[in-house]
Amino acid sequence: MKIFLITGLLAAALFSALVQANEQIGDPEKGKEKANQICQACHGLDGNGIPGQPVWPKLAGQHPRYIYKQLMNFKNNERWNPQMSPMAMPLTEDEVVNLAAYYSSLPQSGGIADPELVELGETIYRGGNPQAGVPACSGCHGPAGLGNNLSKFPRIAGQFAEYTEQTLKHFRATERANDPNGMMRGVAARMTDREIAAVANYVQGLRQ
Repeated sequence: MKIFLITGLLAAALFSALVQANEQIGDPEKGKEKANQICQACHGLDGNGIPGQPVWPKLAGQHPRYIYKQLMNFKNNERWNPQMSPMAMPLTEDEVVNLAAYYSSLPQSGGIADPELVELGETIYRGGNPQAGVPACSGCHGPAGLGNNLSKFPRIAGQFAEYTEQTLKHFRATERANDPNGMMRGVAARMTDREIAAVANYVQGLRQ
């Protein structure tokens, strides 16, 4: 029995190592070249967005699997946006992989939370709202908001509050529906406008 257990553990460790190695696939330099052609106008030269345009997310430091998934969703019309969908549809899969590799390699600039909203935001982020059935955000996105690459849970720490707020409201209104098993739609449906704004501002101020 012990032999089978050790063998299983070794196999799991090997699989994990192979998965992590596979994450290195993609050419950041080619991704940078493509980003400079089509992405920088909205996402900035360094992937940290454009000042005064916070409805376009920061991509710097985002997990490659999450970037890949979102671009492929836009490309395949599984997620729709009037600006992003036409940009993603012509991309090849190699170009998507390279863009994911490039943006994930960049440092994120971080942000500052609104002090008037941070207490409520932290309460919901770390403990949820049991009365309304809202789970803690940290359960999927982690205590520091860094997400999980293998699970495709995005990094939200340091993200523009306006973008996070807009995204949660899109999930709540089911205008965005590319979340697995309706997970985010179910959470956002139970949140008030103030709770959404508070969480969005709290995560904007989270730092690694």
